[in-house]
Amino acid sequence: MTDQIHIEDLEVHYCVGVPPEERARPQRLLLSLTLYHDFSAAAAADDLRQTVDYHALTRRLLKFGEGRSWRLIETLAVEIADVVLREFQPAAVEVEVKKFILPETRWVSVRVRRLQRNGEPPCK
Repeated sequence: MTDQIHIEDLEVHYCVGVPPEERARPQRLLLSLTLYHDFSAAAAADDLRQTVDYHALTRRLLKFGEGRSWRLIETLAVEIADVVLREFQPAAVEVEVKKFILPETRWVSVRVRRLQRNGEPPCK
């Protein structure tokens, strides 16, 4: 599937890190997501209900970290992918989480790709 919605560098503030002091307060992260979804029906009907509402998705992710914490950004990326698949129903999703923790680098990131259980692998 080649139809995609891409959200680049959504700024969120979540508590994440291995040492407890790193998780003590939210830190800036950037989330990038690519959602694979067939736009044919939405385009034909010009109907938001037949595609992925990326505004609603970004609002959900901005609140996703409230009252929660993670040790690993790997865990965070997988949980975000799971929520997106379950609540927004794309055929597949890729999630990248960028963390600004090492002063010698611009960022460190992890990237995961998940499919709906009966979905086909997305094409690039």
